[in-house]
Amino acid sequence: MSHARLTDALGVLDTSFRSTLRRLDKAGRLSKVTQPLSVLDEIGGVMKARDGGNALLFENPVSHDIPVLGNFLCCVENVEAALGLGRWRLREAMQRALAQPIQPVRVGSGPAQEKTFEPPDIDLGGQLPVLRHSPHDSGRFITAGVVLVRDPLTGVHNASYHRLQLVDERHTGVKLDFGRHLRLACERAEELGEQRLPIAVCVGTDMALAYAGAYMGAQMPPDADELSAAGGLRGAPLELVDCLTVPLGVPAETEIVMEGFIHTQEMVHEGPFGEFVGYLSESGPSPVFEVTAMTMRRDPVYYSINGAGIETVMLRKHVLESCALRAIRQAAPIVTDVELTAGGLFRFHLVVQVAKRSERDEGMQRNAMLAAIATLKDLDQVIVVDDDIDITDPQDVEYAVATRVEGSRDITLLPGSRGHEYIRVSERGVRTKVCIDATVPLTDRARFSRAEYAKVQVDSAQVSAQPGAAGVPWLA
Repeated sequence: MSHARLTDALGVLDTSFRSTLRRLDKAGRLSKVTQPLSVLDEIGGVMKARDGGNALLFENPVSHDIPVLGNFLCCVENVEAALGLGRWRLREAMQRALAQPIQPVRVGSGPAQEKTFEPPDIDLGGQLPVLRHSPHDSGRFITAGVVLVRDPLTGVHNASYHRLQLVDERHTGVKLDFGRHLRLACERAEELGEQRLPIAVCVGTDMALAYAGAYMGAQMPPDADELSAAGGLRGAPLELVDCLTVPLGVPAETEIVMEGFIHTQEMVHEGPFGEFVGYLSESGPSPVFEVTAMTMRRDPVYYSINGAGIETVMLRKHVLESCALRAIRQAAPIVTDVELTAGGLFRFHLVVQVAKRSERDEGMQRNAMLAAIATLKDLDQVIVVDDDIDITDPQDVEYAVATRVEGSRDITLLPGSRGHEYIRVSERGVRTKVCIDATVPLTDRARFSRAEYAKVQVDSAQVSAQPGAAGVPWLA
């Protein structure tokens, strides 16, 4: 779809945080929990137990006045209801973020600064219901903050997610993984002789920015401005208000903002923390984030993401699928759709659907597998199937593997490939990747056609599961 058609088809999207919550509630996807629960393990435990279902609004966190939102975007149903978009419209919005960025605009004021706090009136742990998600976590972690930074060398704005462990009233540790743009900005600040880097952390912000912050690597290179990408996603400029103590702007309708500086030379012990792969992360030294101001709405909502919950990976599912589909189609035009799977944590396993229409298409399915591996670094397994397979149905995909794959011919191994360092069977992220061709030759398609059955409408009023049946006396 052309850039102009993307704009015409989608129009301007209302992606404000509260609008998404209202849509979610109207769709019956927001469950309110009135039972008082502690921020130490209890709320996190309920979030994990109900992972993959309705979003949860904890109205009475013990010893805190601010409600906690959890499991917000932990399933496709929540995402589609919150944004008011179906599968393909979501893809178009994610692609528009990259294809048609729109620069943000400054506004004089906004709800994000209805209440302001500066030292000594800042107490992160006392004022905010920051969770300890698991008894095995090393402390309380802010997990859903979108960190905004301006690259000190290029001036380009970056948005990204990093966990922040509370240290005291105004300081946290900030986890910087290798290859991330915030880490690069810190390194550049050091090279320029700066020992502190201004940042702003937005908790409960415009969802266009939340998704822009979920792009990774090649999809959003260091010279791409993610504030502008957020504008492209929503189809209109993101409205920003100036921070009080750092030279940055934040979305005007953000729930809670923490402003301050990363001290690049000052370290604190951080972790362990239950990460998205389901294991406790390693602990070690991390830079210190000093909060110099905190602002919020008059009646804010605190948003938290369970580290080992589905939402951590679901947030990137639509972003990564959109990027993958766009890139793989360029290498193999026969690709019709892609699906990151739940079992692969919406990150490590990809199913690619192709439509072979002529002899020239044969072999392109294998080009597609290699293009997928090249596009998404963390992929460890790619399965390619024909267009008679429903790639959103794991049972149907497994059927294709079971009935159409001959192991000696259709499985390709790519040893020594770079993946994600959190995968423990790898050697610090290096492992063998697997490509599975579960398609059938075009000339053999008829032999693999599945039996078809008549589609019959049955009146549900004439079907009963009640014990006994009037027309079958011997069941009585």
